[in-house]
Amino acid sequence: MSEVAEAMHGFAEWFGRPPIGTWSAPGRVNLIGEHTDYNDGFVFPFAIDRRTAVALGDRDDRVIRVASSLAAEPVEVHLDELAPDAVSGWSAYPLGVAWALGELGADLEHVRGVDLYLSSNVPVGAGLSSSAAIECAVALALDEHWGLGFDRPTLAKVGQLAENRVVGAPTGIMDQSASLLGEADAAVFLDCRSLDADVIPLGFETDGLSLVVIDVRVEHAHASGGYAARRASCEAGARALGAESLRDVHPDDLARAEELLDDETFRRVRHVVTENQRVLDTVRTLREDGPGAIGPLLDASHVSMRDDFEISVPELDLAVETAQAHGAIGARMTGGGFGGSAIALVIDGLVPVVTHEVLAAFAERGYREPAVFTVRPSQGARRDA
Repeated sequence: MSEVAEAMHGFAEWFGRPPIGTWSAPGRVNLIGEHTDYNDGFVFPFAIDRRTAVALGDRDDRVIRVASSLAAEPVEVHLDELAPDAVSGWSAYPLGVAWALGELGADLEHVRGVDLYLSSNVPVGAGLSSSAAIECAVALALDEHWGLGFDRPTLAKVGQLAENRVVGAPTGIMDQSASLLGEADAAVFLDCRSLDADVIPLGFETDGLSLVVIDVRVEHAHASGGYAARRASCEAGARALGAESLRDVHPDDLARAEELLDDETFRRVRHVVTENQRVLDTVRTLREDGPGAIGPLLDASHVSMRDDFEISVPELDLAVETAQAHGAIGARMTGGGFGGSAIALVIDGLVPVVTHEVLAAFAERGYREPAVFTVRPSQGARRDA
């Protein structure tokens, strides 16, 4: 059963009537550009063929009630009582979106409540942004149902605000932008300062390439200290360098940065500055030489995250090294780090080889068996029914 069908079925089962509409939004893989988004930099994610669907039904009061295939009981809150501290747990994602719509200008005083039912096949904790898939599906659904008229870049801001203020994760806008703006066999080149976005063809399908995801099943939590500490370190580095953000620091400025900053802050800065450049180089290389030429940039990105930003873990390093050793064009960890997934760009015919060797390497080390699967760059958020 598809996620859309499951959402419709679950809605009818929980609420005793059919929904009036169903929307869905994808998770994302960030091809390159990690921890650059909240530094006003560049990112290059794409939407994947794993989605979260939300079925919606109207109510005759002002209560929002949300249920999910992963939750034992629905959660409900009155629209007049929506606030960051009024919701918690999994319901903070969909209910936080409703709150954030009001914060960004929607008049919620005259709308009726809704029932929502969520179903998803985006892996949780894998670094594929299951949270943004929820936020964007719900944002698109509520925007259309309530007739708010927000454009997709604004809905991305809604999702980010929900995640920052209600969930409590200090993330940037990349994940929501990818989920809302993605297209088939293309990635979203996003300037996180201006929010200008270009959809760039990837050419994976044409060139016979697959993107393999290796979910190492080491769970991470963005609201925990590691992510916040990296963000604080970046902000401290920018202040010390007299820059508004690390976006304004050029690779040629790194020699001066090394003199001014302590070693740890310098390495955090160096990762962001060089990663921004790698995003620009990846887009240029795709346009000039095609996807088969971007491997060294992916490899260099992983080294930078491992050594300078220190957000990798042994399982991610093993996944990357094993994929590289068995034919991957390039490989890197993806997502916020401290767990999650690695990605490898692989010739279609070598996918079974890379999969087998990664599973064998993890078994030999005594690590938990990873989930290895391919994803396709896919369409962003949409109404399905």
